Amino acid sequence: MNTVTDKAGLPAKILKIALGLVFVVSAVLKIFDMDQFEIYIYSYHFFSLNFSYLVARAAIIAELVLGIGLVANGLHKLMWWGSVLMLLGYTLLLLYATVLGRTDNCHCFGDYLRFNPWQSILKNVVLLGLFALIYKVKERHYKAPWLLLAVLVLACSVAVFAANPPDNFTAASRPSKELQEEALQEALQRPPLDGLKLDQGKKVIGIFSSSCDLCKMAAHKLSLMQSYYGFPEEDVLYLFMGSEEGVERFYADSESTRYQYVIYDDVKTLFTITQGNFPIVVMMENGGVIHEYGLRNMNESEIKSFFQP
Repeated sequence: MNTVTDKAGLPAKILKIALGLVFVVSAVLKIFDMDQFEIYIYSYHFFSLNFSYLVARAAIIAELVLGIGLVANGLHKLMWWGSVLMLLGYTLLLLYATVLGRTDNCHCFGDYLRFNPWQSILKNVVLLGLFALIYKVKERHYKAPWLLLAVLVLACSVAVFAANPPDNFTAASRPSKELQEEALQEALQRPPLDGLKLDQGKKVIGIFSSSCDLCKMAAHKLSLMQSYYGFPEEDVLYLFMGSEEGVERFYADSESTRYQYVIYDDVKTLFTITQGNFPIVVMMENGGVIHEYGLRNMNESEIKSFFQP
């Protein structure tokens, strides 16, 4: 005797494959948008910056494993429950985002298909409804399914970390000194910087190109840390290469706090200071450089220590 599930078997299996592909596509787009996804996770301040790098990759690995598992139709109940719990977890996070008043992209499909929290909640509700339709799909039986699952988890983990290793894994291999400190000190004594008292107390200078995407991400990270650790906004200065229109776009795109800024017209001097490397974030105390960072080697523990009294 055929059951209803048996009669609906093929459509349900096709739907299950489609849902699996949604998960796989979502994971792959997050890999391409990894920097922004890391910052999005860090922006809630549940985790440190370094741990946020790992949480971002763990979420992507889980999504890849679940997506491939759904497509392969093995270990059905495990994949079904894992997918539903992941969607519920993301939905709770998005509800929390709405309580905070956030309207930014949730990065569920990276930066390629933008959803605000309410739109993403609606998407998840629809997906949960579709998952209800495939609950009784008959799984395909594999030999040694748990061994295959372990191999899949390992393969996805290696692929994600190889495709985009965390910054804290590779920071030691990057140059630690890109700033020409002598050129910066000379610039601080000349207009338009000489009247800003940057040699008094603790100051932070972000040296950016207004059109640089890496600079926008560095500004966002810096802005989050400044907010978390209570460093005075008036002691942060952004030094831009660009135009007023470019700076306006920079602040809009980077989601950074709108700190005081200077558009530095002497591009040659700016390139001398940075050796052509953007972004550079400089932490200064009484005119001396304490720390300097690019996007990839920002050290949260050092910055926290500098920011706190």
